[in-house]
Amino acid sequence: MILPLCLLTLMACNDFKKTEERAQQERDSLLQVIDEKETELNEIMGSINEVQEGFRQINEAEGRITVANGNPEAASSKQVIRENMAFIQQAMQQNRERIAQLKERLKTTTINVEKLTKTIQNLSSQLEEQTKRIQEMEAQLAEKDVQIAEQGEQINSLSEDVSNLKADNQQKQETIDTQDKDLHTAWFVFGTKAELKEQKILQKGDVLKSSDFNRDYFTKIDTRIDKEIKLYSKSAELLTNHPAGSYTLTKDVKGQYVLRITAPEKFWSASKYLVIQVK
Repeated sequence: MILPLCLLTLMACNDFKKTEERAQQERDSLLQVIDEKETELNEIMGSINEVQEGFRQINEAEGRITVANGNPEAASSKQVIRENMAFIQQAMQQNRERIAQLKERLKTTTINVEKLTKTIQNLSSQLEEQTKRIQEMEAQLAEKDVQIAEQGEQINSLSEDVSNLKADNQQKQETIDTQDKDLHTAWFVFGTKAELKEQKILQKGDVLKSSDFNRDYFTKIDTRIDKEIKLYSKSAELLTNHPAGSYTLTKDVKGQYVLRITAPEKFWSASKYLVIQVK
């Protein structure tokens, strides 16, 4: 009697040990994910802080130029202005590159994307405002015959680069949105056998075998959103091929069929066209 009890106790201990080991593995995995997210967040915040520090340094350099501009005839003042304008040019270029890097990081990160997007937009706006201020300062210095033409051209180029970057990013986003929309676009149609034949969707018992069928007869849908199609008929049959287990065809309270797509990616993998024959 004692031996069986001992065996049961030993088995229970082994099961408990295995459970503890699995739990520890899950905790370790979770801690690793948290560490990776924390590292990524620290890197992003570090870049944002660098951009903000760059803005602060640019503001200080603008102040030094303003002071030096009070005595434009002095050679030392002109030197201060040239040096600070060169510093501003370099700092703004660095900020532009950092902001561009943050935008690239935004495409892959999962850390509070909405808030990060707003932060990057604010940084871009600050960069544009500083660019305008420097342009205005350049005009004022030019009136007093301060030789900063080279630096001014570079600042104008920076402003153009910022505009081009915005336009390029907008174009890329539009392209991505269009491709994404096309990727998740599908078409469906349901009708009687006679209707499908009339539209050349069904010909000699074959569905969509010819390219001259009436495409306007189909309804365009977004496969990510549209997952239920009411057929308004007590008889329904899918004529196009779609993997089993990716949909259900059931009746509603009125006894009419409703197609529910339970696994959209799998369902549309064979064809982006869905043809259903009803009576």
